[in-house]
Amino acid sequence: MESFSTSMDLVQFIGKLGDLKDEHYHLILVQSAMIELLIDKGLFSRQELEHKITEVDRLMTGSPYPMA
Repeated sequence: MESFSTSMDLVQFIGKLGDLKDEHYHLILVQSAMIELLIDKGLFSRQELEHKITEVDRLMTGSPYPMA
């Protein structure tokens, strides 16, 4: 990690990190609300969502260079 030249740089960095945390929380909140609305409207079930999450997670965590 790069060193901070002044204490003010460190304070600004910490402030930006806090802003990112708030933005992340807000995005997750909106995403959760949208998912609940889609489930409530019957566009997909909670089980279908969980299955798709597992499927995508498996694809994302697998090696991009599979052994032949």
